[in-house]
Amino acid sequence: MIATGIICGLTCLCMIVFILWKPQIKYRGVGYDTYPAIALLGCLVLLITGQLPVREYLAGLTADTSVNPIKILLLFFSMTFLSVYLDEAGMFRFLAGVTLRRAGGSQKKLLLYLYLTVSFLTVFTSNDIVVLTFTPFICYFAKSAKIDPIPYLVTEFVAANTFSMVFIIGNPTNIYLATSAGIGFLPYAKIMIAPTLAAGVTVWFILRFLFRKMLRNDVSTSVEQASLKNKTAVILGGTHLGVCTVLLVLSSYVNMPMWLIALGAASCLIITTLIAAKIGGWRPKMIGRSIARLPWPLVPFVLSMFALVLALNRSGISELISSKMTSGNSIAVYGISSVIAANLINNIPMSVLFSTLIPEGGSLGPVFASIIGSNLGAYLTPLGALAGIMWMSILKTTGVHYSFGRFTKYGFCVVIPACAAALFVLGIVL
Repeated sequence: MIATGIICGLTCLCMIVFILWKPQIKYRGVGYDTYPAIALLGCLVLLITGQLPVREYLAGLTADTSVNPIKILLLFFSMTFLSVYLDEAGMFRFLAGVTLRRAGGSQKKLLLYLYLTVSFLTVFTSNDIVVLTFTPFICYFAKSAKIDPIPYLVTEFVAANTFSMVFIIGNPTNIYLATSAGIGFLPYAKIMIAPTLAAGVTVWFILRFLFRKMLRNDVSTSVEQASLKNKTAVILGGTHLGVCTVLLVLSSYVNMPMWLIALGAASCLIITTLIAAKIGGWRPKMIGRSIARLPWPLVPFVLSMFALVLALNRSGISELISSKMTSGNSIAVYGISSVIAANLINNIPMSVLFSTLIPEGGSLGPVFASIIGSNLGAYLTPLGALAGIMWMSILKTTGVHYSFGRFTKYGFCVVIPACAAALFVLGIVL
């Protein structure tokens, strides 16, 4: 038990250190994230030292269960592909341009429209994709309009990590925690819509108050006319995403795995795009670009963190931690502890760990409270979610200065009331 705890603890500590001080290393001009390598190293140490037998690890990867990490990765990557495809086709940039034009010269309207647009897109795609797409656009627009980008960047980030709670597909942490408890798409949505709206309304008023002084001046620039890059691709991508979402809603009734539905939709989109491109005489470049933009570092990261969790289970550490969390209000305990854990070890390994800490066959409160914490915990520090790490990296490349301290200052103002609102409404719903 002690050896396993030390290896897992050092792995998580090293990940935090490298994310803070050396998130990427460059080799021949190409940047590589360090956190997957640290997680993979920890996994290898566990396997080599025998703390986790290789046979048990392989059995866990191939087990026909809802928490099989390979199935979860297939579900997440397939849905991410659908979202990135639409972005490559120009839909996200088109909607961003329409949003900015409708706001006219008012920064207050602009902030509201941006919040609503990001929230809507996140519901049907994922927080990571929206953050990656909108952040450079906001930086570019703010620079040309000569306005402070911080209110819009913070609002975008908070909205994306709030409304990613609505559907199970909004965040890989949702997928892992919900599927580990055997919760389907529609049962998940029925419970999480109300807590998400409560958090969403709460954070909007807080953000509006925090940035009230920065929004006084009007925008002194016009927005260029937005146009779709490829209307055929947008129609194909939107249709496949819509049909996939409907099938996911029905998945629990037709007894079809969600990962298979999503994988089928992504595969069908590739085939229909190739056919449409052949008929229309255009090159389907968005397929290759979309595949290249998928978050591939998540694969070794998730598979390695799965090994750490298996080792913790095998040593009895998970059971020991779980026994300490059963006292008191379970929604509050799991909600608060998941926020803290997400900012100590990142929300993906946190969700993998918490899936083993939640009592089996009991109330669903701990499950949904942990989901809330895994999403809203991203507000507090850049360590809380991969979206935060990517967001900070994008800001550096675009020349926007936003320190770790400033991130935490705004995050602290938002995370406490947002979590309180969401957990309170969750208690009412359940």
